[in-house]
Amino acid sequence: MNIIKECALHEPCAYIDGNSQSIHYKIIHECSTSDCEALILRGWRRFGSMYFRPICSECKACESLKIDARHYSFSKSERRVLRKNSHLTTIVRHPTLTREHLNLFDRYHTYKHHTRAWDAPKVDPKNYYASFVQGHGDFGYEILYFEGEKLIAVDLIDILNEGISALYCYYDPDYYTNSLGRYTLLEQIALTQRLGLKWVYLGYYVEQCQSLAYKGSYTPSLCLNGRPEENEQALWDNFIPLR
Repeated sequence: MNIIKECALHEPCAYIDGNSQSIHYKIIHECSTSDCEALILRGWRRFGSMYFRPICSECKACESLKIDARHYSFSKSERRVLRKNSHLTTIVRHPTLTREHLNLFDRYHTYKHHTRAWDAPKVDPKNYYASFVQGHGDFGYEILYFEGEKLIAVDLIDILNEGISALYCYYDPDYYTNSLGRYTLLEQIALTQRLGLKWVYLGYYVEQCQSLAYKGSYTPSLCLNGRPEENEQALWDNFIPLR
């Protein structure tokens, strides 16, 4: 693992209004699958070649969750979502960047800006490449979902030795009633099961953040205990939602 830059930044919290956050960053060149998974197991997330995790001293709102895919059973409502989208076709490949990606990314974030008050970032090919294409190594993939020839969702994942790490998903807001965000996560669970892997690493669950609180509804799942360093064992406990 070749760490080319490491730093900590203090800035306004991205998840809870009025809070501040401290984030530890590593920029890693040519990270291996095993090194990536070792970091994910200890609460890190990956965007491109950048790995990060919160190190806020006074707040523990960000909890790292992973779904126990081996013991996950799809509910009736989840099976309905799967059936509703069963006509879609998929392509699984290492991440790419096309004008079609950028247009869909822009439409999704414009929609979220109006419905969730997200920032509406300007579509920038360099930023997209740095966040979602660069640094994928042997483990980073995108799953492209098509209705006919129309791209309607992009799901970015890492396929690691013991599980799948969910990075980011965006979709066509015209297909809101298809529950594409939920559908792509259910497909991740199904893919994890087909591959004989154990976990779907969900990233951060924040109960106070509407955009992240949904992760607590996928059970059985486990929650990372503390913030272990690379030389410490990562211990995960059964996750019990507060409500």
